[in-house]
Amino acid sequence: MQLLSMCAIPLLLLLIFNYIPMGGLVIAFKDYRFDLGILGSNWVGWKNFEFLIRSNDFTRITRNTLLLNSLFIATGTVGAVVTALMLYEVSVRLCIKIYQTILIIPYFLSWVIVGYMTYALLNPQYGFINVVLKSFGMAGIDWYSEPKYWPAILTLAYLWKNIGINCITYYAGMMGVDRSYYEAAEVDGANRFQAIWHVTLPSIRPLIIIMTILAIGNIFRADFGLFYQLTRDVGKLYSTTDVIDTYIYRTMKIGTDGLSMSAATGLLQSVVGFIMIILTNYVVNRIDSDCALF
Repeated sequence: MQLLSMCAIPLLLLLIFNYIPMGGLVIAFKDYRFDLGILGSNWVGWKNFEFLIRSNDFTRITRNTLLLNSLFIATGTVGAVVTALMLYEVSVRLCIKIYQTILIIPYFLSWVIVGYMTYALLNPQYGFINVVLKSFGMAGIDWYSEPKYWPAILTLAYLWKNIGINCITYYAGMMGVDRSYYEAAEVDGANRFQAIWHVTLPSIRPLIIIMTILAIGNIFRADFGLFYQLTRDVGKLYSTTDVIDTYIYRTMKIGTDGLSMSAATGLLQSVVGFIMIILTNYVVNRIDSDCALF
């Protein structure tokens, strides 16, 4: 009874902020107007979904969203695991705390601040990178007019900001590995790298797979701050940087029914994410049920 009473407040908050607002999903099927309210607005059915799917830019924004998020998941997972492995090798407790703090700080910086930092590096005339290039006799690059560079730039920015907070999960998993496994590996003559390959990574493999499944659930969503603030919403970069979230934001700014369309897009993203989690988990279940999410 005491445990249930401790869960009362979290469950109440979950109900208020997560489940009750789900009734607002009806906006996705209506031409919502503030003066008429949710119930009084005209019902338009699938019209808001058709706007996105039949848009001339749907193929481009879907491709960019899926490909860039896939790149983030792959590089982010590898980077977080490698970073956690390096932290795990540090034996001085004070150093561990210092390194963790340094790694986590970028996560708490606003994308607005990071966007200004990026602009200071990539400014076509006075940016630090172009200044360095010109000092070596090389021509500067107009970064905000060259779409081909931005998948790499966005990936580096994503890793710099998120790799620290993500590695903590894997580091915690490594801390739970039984030390006797390492002692047995040492007795068998395994060096440090062999111990990592045959003991550490297999021990946290279920955790890596579960975290990847959860990340795949958000593959149809984009980090708005990353794609909008870093690129400064420059039209010349849309071919590689325009994603679903930024596209809908621009539509909301110029349209009168942007709220209904954004609700429809959010619902579509949630449904696709749910389907992706189910399919990915099904595949993992067929291969190794011990690593599945459910």
